[in-house]
Amino acid sequence: MTEPTGTGTPGSHWYDAEAGPLVRPYAMTGGRTSPGPGNVRFDLIALVDIAPDGPGQAEEGPLGPEHRALLELCRHETQSVAELAADADLPVGVVRVLLGDLLEAGHVRVRRPVPPAQLPDERLLREVIAGLRAL
Repeated sequence: MTEPTGTGTPGSHWYDAEAGPLVRPYAMTGGRTSPGPGNVRFDLIALVDIAPDGPGQAEEGPLGPEHRALLELCRHETQSVAELAADADLPVGVVRVLLGDLLEAGHVRVRRPVPPAQLPDERLLREVIAGLRAL
């Protein structure tokens, strides 16, 4: 096993000069690989935002830094799971587990994407466009 390029000081094996601090995904999620109890499933395009009636910022104390980073990203605007993973620079699997924690605690709400069967028919949309052009 090669040692990361650290500074040679005690504890430097947790820091890589090129990559920054090294924290394994299982450490962020406490070894968990699923979002939580129940049938919670976070699609990549599911939309996440702050729960309006959820706990306030003062009650975020016991959350980890990754949880708080996701909350901060959601405070600015509603984001998809994929966007959160990219902006937080975390693997999608880790983001799903962390979002499960936040959802269970009532900090965020998740809106599922619209199933294709519920989308308007293409023929109907073409008729609406044709009607608008006729005006």
